[in-house]
Amino acid sequence: MKISLRVNGVEAEADCWEGESLLFALREKLGYPGAKNACEQGECGSCSVLLDGKLVCACLVLAAQADGHDVTTVEGLADGGRPHRVQEAFVQAGAVQCGFCTPGLVVATADLLTHTPDPSDDEIREALSGNLCRCTGYVKIFDAVRLAART
Repeated sequence: MKISLRVNGVEAEADCWEGESLLFALREKLGYPGAKNACEQGECGSCSVLLDGKLVCACLVLAAQADGHDVTTVEGLADGGRPHRVQEAFVQAGAVQCGFCTPGLVVATADLLTHTPDPSDDEIREALSGNLCRCTGYVKIFDAVRLAART
């Protein structure tokens, strides 16, 4: 089946089979490798994207469900080649180690700050609870979220 969607504001089409995930279509068919393939069960958040502005795990969404909709990946957060303030904050705070979880955390943080511009630690913890990092221990990630909220 052919799907048509907007990825990061750009019209895109892909031939997909009915059971194909949005994650697979983004990475393998459309060339957006930012969302990472890790658990394929919606447990780690590495594949987080915005679907019509709502944070979702792309591994749990069928590509067919995105037909006719808007998808924003971590690549689409940048504005005219300039990194998004969350992307900059993650670098400045040293919140990146192996980097595998970073795209999902960046998308989840951008979503959080859209809805809650000055989040408390509890709000940050809740918003990022669906994203797992095995390297950082989350301290620098929290620092990055706070830094992005201030900018």
